[in-house]
Amino acid sequence: MQDKKDAAQRSDARRNRERILEVAVAELTRCPDAPLSAIAKKAGVGQGTFYRNFPHREALVLEIYRYEMQHVADAAAQLLETREPDRALREWMDRLARFAMTKAGLADAIRTATSRPGGPAKPGHAPVSSAAGLLLRANEQAGTIRPGVSPDDFLLAIAGLWQLDPGSDWQPRAARLLDLVMDGLRAGAPGK
Repeated sequence: MQDKKDAAQRSDARRNRERILEVAVAELTRCPDAPLSAIAKKAGVGQGTFYRNFPHREALVLEIYRYEMQHVADAAAQLLETREPDRALREWMDRLARFAMTKAGLADAIRTATSRPGGPAKPGHAPVSSAAGLLLRANEQAGTIRPGVSPDDFLLAIAGLWQLDPGSDWQPRAARLLDLVMDGLRAGAPGK
């Protein structure tokens, strides 16, 4: 009986943590100085639950960054299960653009969290790089993109996403940029 109770408590704790992160993304993107108490209240959790998960603002901000990045990375395999490789890659690029805009909205909070001496380091982009590699390999095997494109090449090619203003109507511009990158990846593909 204790195992079921423990599993239910872990499940509740996981849901609380995810709810906090979802609310925090929206609130901190809107206002980097949003009070943590307001985030806890909107997430429907008590202060104790909030601070047990995130003892300080920096912990919350860095976890948001990791959480959002992991969701984008996980989407790569999910898209490949249901779409042709080139369609999966292009849709994943759109998700990456949304992540870039969320990250841009959190940039001040991330900079504050990682800039003080002895503070935590900014998380690396390894999950996104791995996801890009998965999609690129699938497309290379399908003959839908030119061979030999590395995840680093790909990330450099789409780096313009991080220059877009998240407060603007960024979606049409991101779509044009990503279509250009996709056209470049297709040029020289053996299947074309």
